[in-house]
Amino acid sequence: MKYLPASLVIAAILFGASHAARAQAEITLLAPGPLGRENIDKLVANFEKKTGDKVKVTYGSGSRDTPPYGTRQLVARGQAQDVSIIFAPYPQAVNSGNVDPKTATTLARIVLGLTVKKGAPKPDISTAAAVKKTLLAAKSIVIVDPAQGTLGGEAMDALKKLGLAEQVKPKMKIVPGSGEAEDAVAKGEAEIFVGPQVSDKLREGVELVGGLPRAVSTPVDAVGYVSTKAKDPKAARALLRYLASPEAEAMYKAAGMQPAH
Repeated sequence: MKYLPASLVIAAILFGASHAARAQAEITLLAPGPLGRENIDKLVANFEKKTGDKVKVTYGSGSRDTPPYGTRQLVARGQAQDVSIIFAPYPQAVNSGNVDPKTATTLARIVLGLTVKKGAPKPDISTAAAVKKTLLAAKSIVIVDPAQGTLGGEAMDALKKLGLAEQVKPKMKIVPGSGEAEDAVAKGEAEIFVGPQVSDKLREGVELVGGLPRAVSTPVDAVGYVSTKAKDPKAARALLRYLASPEAEAMYKAAGMQPAH
């Protein structure tokens, strides 16, 4: 009977232990709710299948099971995950030192749009003039609190660009996140939600009218970063690369987002 050299036995044991530990590694991901929970869950499942790694996702702004803070605020507060996706602009998050600026990767661009109750007539939003007419005619409008999320700020900027910020203020409802805004429309508490064109897809009773024209709103970048405190930086970078891959880009596009490049 032949025996392997002790050095090879030791190497095999160490490799096996290392491989086992690697397989059990868990990558944490912080993602904005408006990106679409269903979309991110699918991408994560595909990544796990391809790599064997496990990914634990926390959703910011708009999620029912997290505080009503946008991901950029959570990162700035020191709650960055191994990989964090932030909506631009994000100086406080990047300057917090919780994410590595060198890893910045634009994943997709979110278009601001209008959401109405399912079955309701879809208004014309093909031009800036049409959007203005639609918002003036609406009995009530809901937006995300600009202090809580980037897309709420974008919605307010769109209203200002149309010269409607003061005119619609009496009929405007402000809520912490996109999820609450969709719920308000579904329940009839608001007629129109000015928010991301990509729906959470977990909430029933609402449907998208479409994206606003560029004359009204500029698309918002969703940018991914690796944390400066990532438990496994190599695995975190691999996840971020996958989230920016052609496969992921195709899913973003199918969900109504614009490609990063």
